[in-house]
Amino acid sequence: MSPRYQSLKGFRDMLPEESLRWQWLEGKVRELMRRYGYGQLRLPLVESTELFARGVGEGTDVVSKEMYSFLDKGDPPESITLRPELTAGAARAWVQHEIGKNQGLTKWYYVGPAFRYEQPQSGRYRQFTTFGVELIGSPLPEADAEVILAGVDLIESLGIRNYRLRLNTLGMPEERTAYRAALLEFLNTRRNQLSQESLRRMESNPLRVLDSKKEEDVAATADAPKILDFLAHESLAHFNRVQGLLDGAGVPYVVDHKLVRGLDYYTRTAFEFQGLDLGAQDALGGGGRYDGLIEQIGGPATPAVGFGFGMDRLMIAAQAAGAIPDQQADLQVFVVGLGDAARDWAMQTTRAFRQAGIAADCDLLGRSMKAQMREANRRNARYVVIAGDNELAAGKAQVKDMQGHDQQEVELTELLNVVAARKQ
Repeated sequence: MSPRYQSLKGFRDMLPEESLRWQWLEGKVRELMRRYGYGQLRLPLVESTELFARGVGEGTDVVSKEMYSFLDKGDPPESITLRPELTAGAARAWVQHEIGKNQGLTKWYYVGPAFRYEQPQSGRYRQFTTFGVELIGSPLPEADAEVILAGVDLIESLGIRNYRLRLNTLGMPEERTAYRAALLEFLNTRRNQLSQESLRRMESNPLRVLDSKKEEDVAATADAPKILDFLAHESLAHFNRVQGLLDGAGVPYVVDHKLVRGLDYYTRTAFEFQGLDLGAQDALGGGGRYDGLIEQIGGPATPAVGFGFGMDRLMIAAQAAGAIPDQQADLQVFVVGLGDAARDWAMQTTRAFRQAGIAADCDLLGRSMKAQMREANRRNARYVVIAGDNELAAGKAQVKDMQGHDQQEVELTELLNVVAARKQ
């Protein structure tokens, strides 16, 4: 019989065993960001709908089809949205708190949930966890290279070796306008070869046609114009410098003229990491430069670059690489009390261990000694401390090493010190 209530489609529970793996993954992220000197940003789950419409772009799939938006209880009510991505919120926070007045360069990272109404697939949920970085204040290609290298270092720290870095440039808005017109003219000559979805995208954002994975679209756009042919010297020099920095770091990449990304705020550098063991849904993460976003939402003209990684995809890729170590809750001591007085003692002793910084637990079901020992073994406890009423009367307890299988009698007054010394 199915339970009456279940998690909604595209949403999921994460039970403690899986949470341990996520703690490992999040620990890798935090350690990487510590080494890179990025501070953690924590943003609200909900923002004004207008922020995403202006920042991400009304013609994007994210804004037009995928956002969870609703009216709040204000008078008059305001349209608010569960964040579908975090870059727009980071830009809003940067403007709101006038960060640019106090520091020339901002380095932020975040890890947290985002929400999109999409068809659930492998590694894609309607509530998903994203890790991103935002480097705000530098127009130089060195900033682009640093962000990309952070992505490379993250992937490799997770043991993922079978991946590809795709790189492109989208130019500046005026260059993209000229390219867009040429691309649209080209696509109109191939209308009868394109999918219905690409025909629809032609009207709002023809560059997204290049990003289609459908066979007919890939074939129809194989000889499409390349944006490199429309770049002015400055944009071309910027892109060449990014490539030179990656070459100098020994990072392999592929220049892919069809890589456009799905959000309107990108300018110049765009990049994406593909996990080659993930099948059709192979995007691990990506990003690029977004020099116009902060000004677009009401701030000063400010250059910026960043990326976002899907943590669910990173988890799948790390598991496929066999890189995730066996994760078990760290239980140092299980306290077994046999008898009424001993059960009271077990509760008090367990709390004393915990207050001393030692992970400890005891039986809360009134089980037999044999059952309690099985529980200690199941919980992977390193030590079991055992005492009955008679042992307590004598002021002693038994300490059993579950790995070495040796057992010693210890004075109750020395119990905490003995176990703490073994913990070192």
